[in-house]
Amino acid sequence: MALLSQQLQRFLLTKFMDCHSFKSTPSRSSVVTVKARTRTYSAIAIDAQASPLADVAGIRWGSTSLQGPREEMEDDVVLRSDGLDGFSFAAVFDGHGGSSSVNFLRDELYKECCTALQGGLLLTEKHFNAIREAIQEAFQKVDQKLLTWLELNGEEDESGSTATVIFIGNDKMFVSHIGDSCVVLSRSGEVEVLTNPHRPYGSNKVSLQEIRRIREAGGWIVNGRICGDIAVSRAFGDQRFKTKKNEMLTKGVEEGRWSEKFVSRVQFNGDLVTASPDVFQVALGTDAEFVLLASDGLWDYINSSEAVAFVRNQLRQHGDVQLASEKLAEAALDRRTQDNVSIVIADLGRTDWRNLPLQEQNLVYELGQALATIGIVSLGVWMTTLLS
Repeated sequence: MALLSQQLQRFLLTKFMDCHSFKSTPSRSSVVTVKARTRTYSAIAIDAQASPLADVAGIRWGSTSLQGPREEMEDDVVLRSDGLDGFSFAAVFDGHGGSSSVNFLRDELYKECCTALQGGLLLTEKHFNAIREAIQEAFQKVDQKLLTWLELNGEEDESGSTATVIFIGNDKMFVSHIGDSCVVLSRSGEVEVLTNPHRPYGSNKVSLQEIRRIREAGGWIVNGRICGDIAVSRAFGDQRFKTKKNEMLTKGVEEGRWSEKFVSRVQFNGDLVTASPDVFQVALGTDAEFVLLASDGLWDYINSSEAVAFVRNQLRQHGDVQLASEKLAEAALDRRTQDNVSIVIADLGRTDWRNLPLQEQNLVYELGQALATIGIVSLGVWMTTLLS
């Protein structure tokens, strides 16, 4: 459903809330309230700090991390402008099974990338194959370090993390990606989706490749999850799908998930989850407006076209990239996201937002969408009343 204009949302939702009274009980005492200008949101925490980056090549940054209804914050955002010879580094980490892996990666991945890219020297050259190989090598080295670190911890740490990284320069950007976060680029309002999620389900080309790789490595898929467990097929960490696969089988038998007969037929030929990244190069022409990088807590509830339109209208209204990132996170919360949400916006500094005319909005279409939304909510209230 398209995002409604603030004015229309304010009018319709205010009128609707006047007619119906809702009572909600927070599930945890740590719930705090995040207030917007027109609505109130329930969340656990929003970390919306000003960007630590100095403006490199005229880029303006905004970033936000929102815990949402999750019991733990497993996302993280890293922004750096030092050490890469005129390129800025931005990364979103989306952890699972705990935050240990994310805590390890937030500094280690950047340092390893700087080393592999020779302090950014490789990024300024035109040999893309060398750049891709260097980034892939950095990811693999960091994963090996993380696995060793998790092992030395001596605890049964089943954490892992996806990672989506962008290196932005004056006229080009490199994207390195594992997992299910996503990068989109706005070119004069047109959306370019630059990454594909690494998930072991679906009929698209990438998903089918992931499913084939997992099965060839000796794994299996149950309800879109590797061995019935994890729903992402590329990530850092995740010992049980790499260095501790046999231990995972033994534990599964003890817990009654699998029979000994089933386990005896399993033969592993490789890692079920891999940290090998997709690496892309993207040209940034004069029509490139901004880059939006976010975890799946956003994309599972707001599609790329809606997100880009939302950010463009925010920047038209006030030009504040940080505020735009915060408002987009709040919009995901308003859509009832059930996940952590982390967002990075890089305004490339090539658009005069103040003098860019607002897009004409189809008021009739918006009104129809709003009435449909209210109808669904009203039906829910009616059904709840009948059941109570």
